[in-house]
Amino acid sequence: MIHKGYRDLGFAKVDIDREKRRGYPEVIYCPGKTKEQIRDIARIITKEKHTLLLTRVERKVFVYLKKHYPRLKYSPLAKLAYIQQSEKKTLKKSLVLVISAGTADTSVAEEAALTCEIFGSPVRRIYDAGVAGIHRLLDKNKLLEEAAVIIVVAGMEGALASIVSGMFKSPVIAVPTSVGYGASFKGVSALLTMLNSCSPGIATVNIDNGFGAGYFANLINK
Repeated sequence: MIHKGYRDLGFAKVDIDREKRRGYPEVIYCPGKTKEQIRDIARIITKEKHTLLLTRVERKVFVYLKKHYPRLKYSPLAKLAYIQQSEKKTLKKSLVLVISAGTADTSVAEEAALTCEIFGSPVRRIYDAGVAGIHRLLDKNKLLEEAAVIIVVAGMEGALASIVSGMFKSPVIAVPTSVGYGASFKGVSALLTMLNSCSPGIATVNIDNGFGAGYFANLINK
């Protein structure tokens, strides 16, 4: 059914006015949905000529969707599938810098970085540069000073966001990950560290929420 501002599919009401309101279209979170439901929601978004972004996409779901949307691209590392509209231009703004503390955090970091790129922000990456060897980060000093927004992705104790925020002028978006041993409580330890940071200028998103960090960074950069 057609309604003002959304399309009612029965199982979902697709918000086709979101790009007009917020600057970015509705994004499809895939877990909990059948591949047929995802296909039908995607059909509405592409019909409206909006950029299509699907998060937490398993490869078997992508393979199914690719048959219906030949232009669909996929990042197995970030678990993102997407179709960019050709008229989408890169924002003429300073870059977003994405930093991961460890190699185990790369998947979440890449979800953040790719979300930024799909929605138009230039991105640079510094991966595996956590507090256990902070010199790996500090030798990128020039890049850190140039960034308009810095996304810091870290598990374990999550200290990296505080260090970055304390040393550089850019706003920091902190992403706790579920990486760590038992007492990390699947990311709760990193989450609490980031929320309790004494360095002002940090905004913290949910555990493993690379998409949310990338979206927020784009809003700042825009």
